[in-house]
Amino acid sequence: MNASGVRPGLLAAVVVTLSVGLGGCDGGGGQAPDLAPPSEEGQGPGAAWELVYDLKVGDDTDLFAVSASEATPRRLTESPGYDGMARYTPDGERIVFSSKRTGHWQLFEVPAEGGEARRIRTNRATEYQADPSADGKTLAFLTNLDGPERLVLLDFATGDLRELVRHGRKTIFGNPSWSPDGQLITFSSNWRIGHQIYVVDVASGETRRISPLASGGCEPRVTRDGRRVCYVSRGHLRKTSRLVAHDLETGEREVLVDWPAMNYDPAFSPDGTEIAFASNVAGEFAIYRQRLSDAKAWRVTHGPGEARYPDYRPKR
Repeated sequence: MNASGVRPGLLAAVVVTLSVGLGGCDGGGGQAPDLAPPSEEGQGPGAAWELVYDLKVGDDTDLFAVSASEATPRRLTESPGYDGMARYTPDGERIVFSSKRTGHWQLFEVPAEGGEARRIRTNRATEYQADPSADGKTLAFLTNLDGPERLVLLDFATGDLRELVRHGRKTIFGNPSWSPDGQLITFSSNWRIGHQIYVVDVASGETRRISPLASGGCEPRVTRDGRRVCYVSRGHLRKTSRLVAHDLETGEREVLVDWPAMNYDPAFSPDGTEIAFASNVAGEFAIYRQRLSDAKAWRVTHGPGEARYPDYRPKR
């Protein structure tokens, strides 16, 4: 999530100041990317890419998809309100997304090629920001059903719901993301000390913070090899943000994107060679792809309307 409000925690005010915001993230500099669309030869090893993303259209936000072989994006949803924060199912056949088309946040899915959207659950709670597990059996998402907001797991086969993480009564969670082996989930939470990045062991429920206390973070995503968590770092709610990868074994951090802009919503290509993300480096938010080996980047969307929350379609 990328809202800017926070609630003071239990630490001293100076610590809260350093870790405020849903982004709670350090800024950065860097060079602006090449904004010209790439040639087919210049698209690198990820040339077969396909992305879903959300695009603001008038007063609404809907899902669109685009690929290396398409000159024009395909519209997947058209509904009043907000459809977004999409994630492909592991077989690449469906897209799970969050929507306010009913008047409050609920979870839906739509065929990846387009079609009628189906509601996953029906209740009066806020339920959103979902991520399917790599085996396709379990959905991680956020809900405030029967209590404060928390991270839960839905068994698709049985419909059983399991609470995985609960923090304070007024805690705001964000962006759960599974590891490829299904053992860990990363997420953000503003519990006590501003928004920080955590990982939780799915079997035991044991949770640990991985972001630096002074800078925090938001919008985490596990890399395709499962070794690192990439997240938005924007300390002091600066005017710029970086995409930083944290090694889960060594604790080392690597800056992947450091443009002089707001850079958000990281996602990784199926082969792990690219990162897609949203940036306002050219004005309004647009989707970009960046090759990780040499940081060569290409703009994917060209407006009108802000584009956010990309996700790569898995190989089929």
